[in-house]
Amino acid sequence: MKELLFRFLFAAIALTVGILIGHFAISKSGSEPSWVKDVVQDVDESLIEKFLSEVDNIQIRENLRELTKVPHMATTAGDEETVKLVLKRWQDPESGLDEAWREEYKVYLSFPDPNKPNKVTVVSPSDAVLFTAREKEKAYMLDQEDPQVVQPYAAYSPAGHARGKLVYANQGKSSDYEHLNQTMDLTGTIAITRYGGTGRADKAINAAPYGVVGVLVYTDPLDINDGLMSDVNETYPHSWYLPPSGVERGSFKSQFGDMLTPYLAAKEDTYRIPAKNIKGLPPIPIQPIGFEDAYRLICALDGGEAPITWQGGFNCTYNYGGPGFKSTSDFSNSDVKLDIYNFEEVKNSANVMGVIKGSVESDRYVIYGNHRDSWVHGAIDPSSGTSVMLELTRVLGRMVKEGKWRPRRSIIFGSWGAEEFGLIGSAEYAEEYSTMLSERTVAYINVDIAVFANATLRASGMPSVQNVIFKATKQVSAPGLDSTSVYDNWIRYSNRTSPTYGIIPRLGYLTGAGSDYAAFVHYLGIASMDISYTYDRSKTNARIYPAYHTAYDTFDYAAKYIDPGFWSHQAVARTAGNILIRLADSLVLPLNCSDYTESLTDYLNTAVMLYEEKLQQRNISMEPLKRAVASFRAAAELLDSLIHKSDLENETPLQVRRINDQLMLLDRAFLNPLAFPDKHAYRHVIWASSSAGQPTFPGLADAFAQANSSGQDSDWDKVHYHLSVVTQAIAGAASMLSEVI
Repeated sequence: MKELLFRFLFAAIALTVGILIGHFAISKSGSEPSWVKDVVQDVDESLIEKFLSEVDNIQIRENLRELTKVPHMATTAGDEETVKLVLKRWQDPESGLDEAWREEYKVYLSFPDPNKPNKVTVVSPSDAVLFTAREKEKAYMLDQEDPQVVQPYAAYSPAGHARGKLVYANQGKSSDYEHLNQTMDLTGTIAITRYGGTGRADKAINAAPYGVVGVLVYTDPLDINDGLMSDVNETYPHSWYLPPSGVERGSFKSQFGDMLTPYLAAKEDTYRIPAKNIKGLPPIPIQPIGFEDAYRLICALDGGEAPITWQGGFNCTYNYGGPGFKSTSDFSNSDVKLDIYNFEEVKNSANVMGVIKGSVESDRYVIYGNHRDSWVHGAIDPSSGTSVMLELTRVLGRMVKEGKWRPRRSIIFGSWGAEEFGLIGSAEYAEEYSTMLSERTVAYINVDIAVFANATLRASGMPSVQNVIFKATKQVSAPGLDSTSVYDNWIRYSNRTSPTYGIIPRLGYLTGAGSDYAAFVHYLGIASMDISYTYDRSKTNARIYPAYHTAYDTFDYAAKYIDPGFWSHQAVARTAGNILIRLADSLVLPLNCSDYTESLTDYLNTAVMLYEEKLQQRNISMEPLKRAVASFRAAAELLDSLIHKSDLENETPLQVRRINDQLMLLDRAFLNPLAFPDKHAYRHVIWASSSAGQPTFPGLADAFAQANSSGQDSDWDKVHYHLSVVTQAIAGAASMLSEVI
């Protein structure tokens, strides 16, 4: 009886369970778990159209007006005002981000002594002062009279007193000093140099081995003003050209990031190296001056006539110097004297960080950044970029707050501090979070100087970001040309012929450390881009916008001469925001590995043309490099084919994630921490800086130039080493794109 009862009870339970299973199976049939729809979320083109329509040029203009009310050099009271402004915007309950906060670092900076202004004088043998260079730029507007305008100086120039006969050393390149040294003994001289041609610090670093004791640097009107010099009717405030007293400030150091904490974030308790162990700083005093003062000095120089390539925009012949001045000049037999009172200090500097959290892949980051600090008011550099970023976050933040949108991946915004002192804020952030960023970051978008001028877009980046930039620019109207896209306007000004696509806009490469992309490209190997609007280079020889780093880079200057109406600012905001949304929302990352193949092939062809014959003479073969590039091409084509042929919306999430990880991690495969021991934080073997001046693999190019010059076997060994480094990096990148082993 018990057994029968047990069987009956078991059957009843089984029936009940079966009914429940059947019920839930039926109730769920025809529907999917809620997460399935989220997982296949792709970019919404209608949302991009809405974003483009809401970006407001007037809002950008008012952002810029607010940002440029006072000078905001890093760590000053003005800088703190901008920190609070950005935080307030990003914490706004109606249009802010999910979270916003400040990240503090203690960084090594250099300042002029406000109580002892730096001086440049001409002194007679009896120490009478015959001439004194301006200590402040001439005021045309109230902006230049602000007491917080910092005196022109060379940040990180050592303090000291240098005196000697003046010589003209062109741009201060190593080759310039070598040439000059063949005409005279440079021991004990002061050199005057032009901006351009080499880094700021290099003008003094290159001079010291020849016995030069001090350096002056100025902006020649030929290089910045198309030769114009008069502030009566030619320069600002009458045009965009630099006034005669304008002086370009800058950071005179060779490495980026905080110099006391290399490869470590500069936190309160971080170990710091002794200041005497810092590398890449000027070993002798150096000071910038305006071209009105440089004119007085250069046109009085004695000695032989400098080469035609050394001549500038002054209406006199540029001589080498006797050394010293002509006997017929007012400065006959006189010296130039530099009295530099700079000092160094460790100070708190803040990054302002904000985030919009992703709805599906919150552990994948798209980072958008720009620095916040300036040398003076900084309307163009960097506040044009900050004003664009604030408008972009306003539009996106409002969409999030209103529940109309949330990105697939997380978006991180960075307002970097102390960039003008050598990309410090972004570099410290990259060092502090290097592991997390390396594992999780999809791409970095940098918009520093958003608008140099209003003619055309200029963009640089890894080849893999070319496609997403092109797609975005085709959707944005060019300023003042409603029937023309930014893409079509760009291609008119700068283009190249691609074997794959035909004539396309020319995307530059990020081979140096010109802005905050440096740590992301060179140290972390993250696909990056830098976007701006710029001028028509067929109409001006200006190497950059003329008021760069001077007291004339103000709201008035920007609104009158750089971008009246702020339409180019709007175009950059629309373009950068479009790219940002696509990187954050696309199911498959819009990174094209096949576009990398074109660049690698171009680099290979140049290397073969320049180096193969001499390498063969030394039994060094380039065949492994050729095979590596061919392997990369095949792997890239295979992965592209897989992406285009697959129905990825119906693939498993892990399959899509695997493909995205291959695309995201591609540039990490080009990192080699030992490849460039003399170049701090440079690890990317394709895009590292190079002094050889050849469009090919940088380590190989520099090593070959050195070996070809010296002829030493040890230098040819380094050529072979760098050939192996780049070969194995490319082969490794090909493996990254291939099927998992």
